[in-house]
Amino acid sequence: MPRSPNSSPHTRAVLHALQQTYPAHTYGYDLSKSTGLKSGTLYPILQRLHEQGHLDAQWEQSPHPGNPPRHIYRLTQSGLQLARDRHEPTPATRRTKGALT
Repeated sequence: MPRSPNSSPHTRAVLHALQQTYPAHTYGYDLSKSTGLKSGTLYPILQRLHEQGHLDAQWEQSPHPGNPPRHIYRLTQSGLQLARDRHEPTPATRRTKGALT
């Protein structure tokens, strides 16, 4: 049985990182640092989410003269909903019945 789209652990990690910074834009480099994903994994995920309409991607001029512009990313409303739908609490944040608080 094939898995549902946008449900891989890597995609969920990217969605979660973008959700944490929403509504601000985020650089790919920052997403790479927060998710631990290498560019060869991260950027195809970002491209796919953008093509599906879940991600807004824009070019931003570098504040440093001579440096090239950089992409900045932010979830769209559908992306924000997807991130909420795909978020699975980690064991540290998951509450169980009878757990002490």
